[in-house]
Amino acid sequence: MKATTIQPYIVFEDSDFIIINKPPFVSTLEDRQDVDNVLSLARAYEPLAQACHRLDKETSGILVLARNPQAYRHLSLQFEHREVTKIYHAVVQGSHAFQQKEVDAPLEVQRDHTVRIARAGKPALTYFSSLAVYRGYTLVECRPVTGRTHQIRVHLASLGAPIVGDILYGGKPFFLSALKGTYHLKRDAEELPLMHRVALHAMSLEFKDLNGQSRQFSAAYPKDFRALVTQLEKAGR
Repeated sequence: MKATTIQPYIVFEDSDFIIINKPPFVSTLEDRQDVDNVLSLARAYEPLAQACHRLDKETSGILVLARNPQAYRHLSLQFEHREVTKIYHAVVQGSHAFQQKEVDAPLEVQRDHTVRIARAGKPALTYFSSLAVYRGYTLVECRPVTGRTHQIRVHLASLGAPIVGDILYGGKPFFLSALKGTYHLKRDAEELPLMHRVALHAMSLEFKDLNGQSRQFSAAYPKDFRALVTQLEKAGR
């Protein structure tokens, strides 16, 4: 998806914040390889906009931008003090019955920019709960307490539950033929995966506004994530 303006993705806005449902394949911050990044699009709409946190380029979902320096500092401190509640949804491989499963495993960024669990790494804590178990796949709610690079992806992989499409950490693409025994391709056609990215979506975010009031915002699944979940539901459990 190529985004050319921020307005279609705005979930909520007031004098302090702009909350968006970030589409996949758009970087949060300025990127030499991605002219249409979220921050540039936001600043075309609000010149003082600053991203209070970031999502990986492939990850879709809720993202908060501050409209002024005071709002930016206010929310940045909440992220720093781990006072923001973040909920992600992921489709993972395998059938798993996670119930507030805790993964407390430090993470270290490697020279090739991948991440691994390492004793000398930075502290990283995530909780996982299964929302729906399908045939060979599970929809998981992920609640990261810390905000390390690739944290959810690596922690899920450590549980033997790599995210669908996450080739970097052991995940595999999802093909409809895996669910449909009667699935047939046209002659000489190559089957393409249903999703062309990591199946991870930032579902909701809760923080306190400048008046001290708790605010919660959520983001609907984008088309590709919804299509994946729908196909899994149709296939049964």
